[in-house]
Amino acid sequence: MTIVLGTPGLATADGAADGKDATYYISLGDSLASGYQPDVDKDTDVAYTDQLYTQLKQRTPGLKHIRLGCTAETTESLLKGGKCDYPNAKSQLDAALKAMAQHHGKVAYVTLSVGANDILLNCVSPAGTLDGACLNSRSQTMATNLAQIAGALRKAGAKDTQFVGSTYYNPFLAAWLLGAAGQQAAKESAPLLEAANTGISQVYKSTGFKVADLPGTFSSNDFTTQVNVPGAGEVPANVAKICQLTWACTKKDPHPNAEGHKVIAGAFAAELARNDAPAPSATPAPTPSESATNDAPAAGATPTPSEYTGANDPTTNGDLAETGASSSTPVLAGAGLAVVAAGAAAVYFARRRRTVEEG
Repeated sequence: MTIVLGTPGLATADGAADGKDATYYISLGDSLASGYQPDVDKDTDVAYTDQLYTQLKQRTPGLKHIRLGCTAETTESLLKGGKCDYPNAKSQLDAALKAMAQHHGKVAYVTLSVGANDILLNCVSPAGTLDGACLNSRSQTMATNLAQIAGALRKAGAKDTQFVGSTYYNPFLAAWLLGAAGQQAAKESAPLLEAANTGISQVYKSTGFKVADLPGTFSSNDFTTQVNVPGAGEVPANVAKICQLTWACTKKDPHPNAEGHKVIAGAFAAELARNDAPAPSATPAPTPSESATNDAPAAGATPTPSEYTGANDPTTNGDLAETGASSSTPVLAGAGLAVVAAGAAAVYFARRRRTVEEG
């Protein structure tokens, strides 16, 4: 049963959800968390968050899913709001913290995947070129915001709440199919993305999050093993995985397909199955900037019930959250991916954004 924070007003959850034995899974993020699929141009229930919930519920009877993912969300909008509407909450983070305060001690799992849109919606031109100064600035701001988001969530959780954030697979590997120039761009993307993922991992680990290794799951660095792909011939294993698990080779859109979401769910499930929950790193996470703190709890602030009187009592039903607005924009599933958007790879994915007005 999914708890949706997508319609105005409050509604009382059913008795099972309010029982003393009820536990909760809260999922946050962008189009990866909301299950956006380019073939239907909308959010769907194939999201890794939905598939992970199905797995978790098998071992945690009575588990409820609070599904907050928002297509086109950035780290800034997740902090401050503006992309999707959440009843009685200013932002996706605010909605999550209110739910955690309302169900204090009963939130078993929290997952997070956000960051790509910080760069892609600001620093990539319609022609596919990148503004270097913008890229550098946005990358630093993204890391600061991500540290604040993860820190606030971790502080709001109970001692036994498990938190997992993801690193990111490399959809630019699909440029391999474009010929020599694309193959060179694909090769150059790997070390850059690996460096970006290292930074993302450090942010998560510094706040006590586990990290779902999506590059490992997608074999993102395996250029050695050769695999036969129908219509493309022999290609490296990492290219074959991108073609198999995302829309990158068929629709030039890097979102994962249903099979890809299943694989991502497995990566999160593997981390949640581990018992060695990481303690916050001795190295502090980046200090949130003044601009990132408006209308959002500080990373070190522990939310208290008094701060969230009138917290959301979300409707309990099986529908998709109405918070995720569909878009034709290819939103890359990862914070570091724009770093590798160069040459043929950038042209391969860049499109001019169109606005889809919600009814």
